[in-house]
Amino acid sequence: MKSFDHTTLGQRVMFGRGGAVKNVVAALDSLSASRVLVIADAFVAELADTIATRVPVMARIDEIVQHVPVANGNAAVALARAETVDAIVSIGGGSATGLAKVVARETSIPIVAVPTTFAGSEATDVWGHTEGDRKTTGTDPRVLPATVVYDATLFASLPGPLTLASGLNALAHAVDGFWAPRADPINTALGTEGIRALVPGLRGIAHNATDLDARESTMYGAYLAAVAFASAGSGLHHKICHVLGGAFSLSHADTHAVVLPYVTQFNGGSAPEAARRVSDALGGAPAAQGLYELRRELVTVDSLRALGMPESGIDHAVDRVLPLVPPSNPRQATRENLRELIVAAWAGDPVKHHDSEEQR
Repeated sequence: MKSFDHTTLGQRVMFGRGGAVKNVVAALDSLSASRVLVIADAFVAELADTIATRVPVMARIDEIVQHVPVANGNAAVALARAETVDAIVSIGGGSATGLAKVVARETSIPIVAVPTTFAGSEATDVWGHTEGDRKTTGTDPRVLPATVVYDATLFASLPGPLTLASGLNALAHAVDGFWAPRADPINTALGTEGIRALVPGLRGIAHNATDLDARESTMYGAYLAAVAFASAGSGLHHKICHVLGGAFSLSHADTHAVVLPYVTQFNGGSAPEAARRVSDALGGAPAAQGLYELRRELVTVDSLRALGMPESGIDHAVDRVLPLVPPSNPRQATRENLRELIVAAWAGDPVKHHDSEEQR
């Protein structure tokens, strides 16, 4: 017998190759927008310029900083209010979407998100900002973009390593969702289908960076994984990565790519059904080992040390993460075993399949 309480977030999704400008215009028309704020990464300035010729843009922000420093968020909110904007168009990765979300949280202005990475932020009601070395996250229905415009051709300018790390970040949304606080059969199904699309999509991109079919598969999988994550909430993996990103200013996508196999090894023995779903999507390889080998196959950064995290920061990270571990995590986290996990991720230790270790 199944029993659960599931919430699916309401959002319009416009998915089509080469249709970004047309779909943004249509989305803004549906919102009756007449004063638009554009938040766009510098590498998509040309697209932002094109959109600006079709819609009434009152202001633009092109200084995008990852993890959304509080000062940047406050400045963006002040600009939106000064220009009395009534819609926001965010173009770029999770940091551009994240900045738009901070504005929406404070003003209730709707967002039309145009993602150019597989970050998934566009499909969630999760916001985040960083003050000093501490990243704070939360949920708010006002920050969920009203419309998401997906266009595989926009991903062509994304550097290969960032593309693949971003895709592994999307994979983390699905995997972490299997044991997150609000995990249920619906978001588990979405996450499973997301992984099935992400794995071959990422392998296709690694083989041929210009393969638009592979990019669309990855984009589709990333969306499903993000929807699952939005419903299930942040599990152990995301708690660790948010602490690390804020404390050490680490690359968001790369941090997720590095940490995922170690969290899967940590939880896998206590969540065998989740491990089986991951294993199936990887062609039968043990879940944690398979994710580790996939990361190596895709040639992304292989350790927190390589990302710039100092060894002296390990205990600081453990102290910050431990009180954030969800009570629903399938395996009890202690200071000792959590430290072992972070040490292994810091060093980039090989992940091998040992049932006895996973069951500890």
